[in-house]
Amino acid sequence: MTDARTLVVENDPTDDVRRLGGWLTEAGLALEVCRAHAGEPLPDELDGYAALVVMGGEQDAFAGSDGAPGAPWFPKLEGLLRKAVRYGVATLGVCLGGQLLAAAHGGLVERSPAGPEVGPALVAKRDIAERDPLWREVPLLPDVLQWHRDEITELPVGAVLLAASTRYPHQAFRMGARAWGLQFHIECDLDMIREWVADSAATLDALEYDPELVIAAFDRALPDVEEAWRPFAHRFAAVARGELSTEGLTGTGGPRQLPLLGQ
Repeated sequence: MTDARTLVVENDPTDDVRRLGGWLTEAGLALEVCRAHAGEPLPDELDGYAALVVMGGEQDAFAGSDGAPGAPWFPKLEGLLRKAVRYGVATLGVCLGGQLLAAAHGGLVERSPAGPEVGPALVAKRDIAERDPLWREVPLLPDVLQWHRDEITELPVGAVLLAASTRYPHQAFRMGARAWGLQFHIECDLDMIREWVADSAATLDALEYDPELVIAAFDRALPDVEEAWRPFAHRFAAVARGELSTEGLTGTGGPRQLPLLGQ
């Protein structure tokens, strides 16, 4: 199969596809980046695309008090996410992208009562993830990078919870057979982290985090993140290219009241 066309939606100039983009490209995906934050228009349909990747950003996935969406293009983007699930386009949502995937299908995203989560962390893979083609090879407690203030407080009906943590129970999920959402980041390199630290002085001060120690902690975690998530990205590309089957997967993940795992 020739390189598979992949639409990458960037919602924020500070969160581009970065390392994740390199992993997807080396696995045979041809990335077409839509910088929605810069006014580039989203397509009306996903015809011709093998995959959709939606990145993170500082916006909220939920409407403000005035009823306005977190960004003007979010309603159209959520429409594309619904079409992707409906028509089986391989889909990956990262942090805000995962929240938008949930919101597009009736899930609830809110400002987290637990406060911001910033720094390297572990999440706990759930047993059902052993039956997921992307997740079954992920370590039981994979290293991830956290930087968010909002969370998915209710998954959509039928979503399959794949990973959890104690403070933020919905860390990863699947919709249907070919759409995955992540609450955490896997795309970051150290330059991106430095930029986030520089832009987040008030948040880090409120958390009583030393900025240099935050950068050092991320730096130490990056090799372990690559070890877990580069193969994950390759498996996602294999799904998009039709080389890894999702046959037999269902969209039902059982009840929403689930035990909290991990840290």
